[in-house]
Amino acid sequence: MPDLSNSIATHYHQRTKYDPKTIASKNKGLDWSKQPIPFKAYKIGKSYDLTPYLSAKLPDVPHAIQWRRLSRLFGCSYGLTAKIPTMGSPVYLRAAPSAGGLYPAEVYLVSRGTPLLPAGLYNYQPQSHSLLHFWDSEVWENLQSACLWHQGLENSQLAIVTTAIFYRSSWRYEDRAYRRICLDTGHLLGNIELACAMTDYRPHLIGGFVDHLVNELFYFNPEEEGVITVIPLTDLLSENSETVKAFKPTALPSKIKTDYPDVSDGDLLHYFHQATEIQELEENKLKEIENQINNLEDKYNFPFCLKVSTATSTMDWGNNLDSLEKTILKRRSTRAYTGENLTLEELKALLHFTYQPQDYVTQGFDKSPDYFDLGLIETFVAVSGVDGLESGCYYYAPKAEELRQIRFKNFRRELHYLCLGQDLGRDAGAIIFHTADLQKAVEKYGDRVYRYLHLDAGHLGQRLNLAAIHLKLGVSGIGGFFDDQVNEVLGIPEDEAVIYITTLGRPKYQS
Repeated sequence: MPDLSNSIATHYHQRTKYDPKTIASKNKGLDWSKQPIPFKAYKIGKSYDLTPYLSAKLPDVPHAIQWRRLSRLFGCSYGLTAKIPTMGSPVYLRAAPSAGGLYPAEVYLVSRGTPLLPAGLYNYQPQSHSLLHFWDSEVWENLQSACLWHQGLENSQLAIVTTAIFYRSSWRYEDRAYRRICLDTGHLLGNIELACAMTDYRPHLIGGFVDHLVNELFYFNPEEEGVITVIPLTDLLSENSETVKAFKPTALPSKIKTDYPDVSDGDLLHYFHQATEIQELEENKLKEIENQINNLEDKYNFPFCLKVSTATSTMDWGNNLDSLEKTILKRRSTRAYTGENLTLEELKALLHFTYQPQDYVTQGFDKSPDYFDLGLIETFVAVSGVDGLESGCYYYAPKAEELRQIRFKNFRRELHYLCLGQDLGRDAGAIIFHTADLQKAVEKYGDRVYRYLHLDAGHLGQRLNLAAIHLKLGVSGIGGFFDDQVNEVLGIPEDEAVIYITTLGRPKYQS
């Protein structure tokens, strides 16, 4: 077994930490003349306009219904939700949140060949809410081969592919941008999961594929853009659809790289992404992953600690999940909180919707949505102002549905500091932290696990986002923080890598 403490994933994580002593020297300022454009343009291709199908007043015929489903799916996943005028070009907001409004993710559709969409490759164009058919060819078998003949592709006719255009985020966040790219894509995965529930598709998440084969399928320059996930869609309204199940594994391992050169600042992101690619898969490692059962381990179960049940009733999302669509489209990241307390019932509702999807089946949600490996993600809640709950740090045990207090102090001042002085950290009623034992994760999936951890944390974060907006609360994710200080404040071991922070509070400005 190689030294996991020296793996490229561990090296990348340590090297991209924010530290109070060095953060000022790393802030080089932004070159606004090189600001990236958050939309992709094609000179050729056939456009399929989805905007006519946004209206619910459509003829009840199969052709229109199918287009309506696709229009709703893409609009609620990554569509434009607002246009903000500025001194220069307007700023467009989308259904999924993105750090700095940079939107590094691109969304593509691969068609096997359907009555609506000829076989080939399509790019989703948010500005015009359309699908651009830019490559007319039968590519499905090549996609299956690149995805190692994953079962989810066997009977599907359509697949969503998400990619990252690295410079869109690295322009601002430099090498640490890879964390934010994966978190942003995780937000997008959360939207895709829920939008599929609204449109009668079942998404099957694939994170394990031979990277260069999928990149070559799209003719990407791997220095500029790379595939992050492949998501086959089972059509639940198809006469040929069988009993839908979750196909495993969603995640496959890469090699553990401990022998790597001294990579310069500015080059680390690209080197790390390529170092986590799958070139080929060892058969025995695939069987090992397939045979593992991902139980959510409930830790910090001390007999003397305060334990608070989080069991509660389900949120009501309305007939046909109509309020879910409205929530997705009106979601905004909160800019300021009032500092007023949340209630314990509100906190319970947020955790319940995020971690107990099986309780929402009767409303039309997937009872077991795909993640890569939630068994590797731990959840902590720092409580500063929640009526009915003592201040302190709690471990959230999803299987037992309870909060377990592990520290007994109000940490408002410390939270303000470790969130880089952002008032959101000071004024939030509660802050949720997602962490992972990085060495344990690398041992299971190799260095590629760094993608999976951030994608899963972003996915959970998006469910928190939407639940908070549904409850008329404020919510904002934070990807920039003093890493080591989080461990100190929470009182958790150093080997727990902090992945993501979500702040929750009363919004100062109601939308």
